[in-house]
Amino acid sequence: MRDTSPRMLKVNSTLREVLAEEIERMSDSRLDMVSITGVETSPNLRHATVYIDVLGSDAADALTALQHASHRLQSLIARQVRMKYTPVLEFAVDPGVTGGERIDAILRSLQEEE
Repeated sequence: MRDTSPRMLKVNSTLREVLAEEIERMSDSRLDMVSITGVETSPNLRHATVYIDVLGSDAADALTALQHASHRLQSLIARQVRMKYTPVLEFAVDPGVTGGERIDAILRSLQEEE
């Protein structure tokens, strides 16, 4: 179950901002069209799932690039964000975005049938 306390919302928002800025600066072409849609940090601050959306390219390539850069990103968090623990980062495609795209495709196909 998600912890939606004001403290956790602030932690998640701060991590999202820091990661989004750094990913934008990275020179890896696999990350050109990646946006961070959200971060969900465990209540003990030891793990964080970073949700991404990838436009126009392969999500698997972007996830591989992010996993490869995860230690660099964790070090950045340790330097920029004051936290008791620096969370281990895990990256995943945002299920809300993919679900929304699927619904949009279904609605478009229904309109075309009419």
